[in-house]
Amino acid sequence: MLLLLVPVLAVIFVLGGTRAQSVTQLDGQVTVSEEAPVLLKCNYSSSVTVYLFWYVQYPNQGLQLLLKYVSGPTLVKGIKGFEAEIKKSESSFHLRKSSAHVSDAAEYFCAVSDTVPETAGELNTNPLRC
Repeated sequence: MLLLLVPVLAVIFVLGGTRAQSVTQLDGQVTVSEEAPVLLKCNYSSSVTVYLFWYVQYPNQGLQLLLKYVSGPTLVKGIKGFEAEIKKSESSFHLRKSSAHVSDAAEYFCAVSDTVPETAGELNTNPLRC
């Protein structure tokens, strides 16, 4: 069995006027068998155009950008076989992988912003861990 840790709630609020975005990750911990498909859910809310990100944090390491949606095709391919599809009608950006591996055991963070820094890997998400 492979254990993927997903924070129960990751939230980013962008201060400035009345703009505020948030993301909610509904899964606390996800346990999957090796080579089984993985789905990590992320729902967002925003009143403005958003940019969405998935980060991963492996044990004893810092956050690493897994993938990002800025614009264009709704299906985003990331590193290590991960992908996410933005569904604006459902306000969702779920992360999935067709076959999990032991090396995927980590914490996964969904993030939202109304601006994109020049290098999104430097985005300061400050996720809340519950």
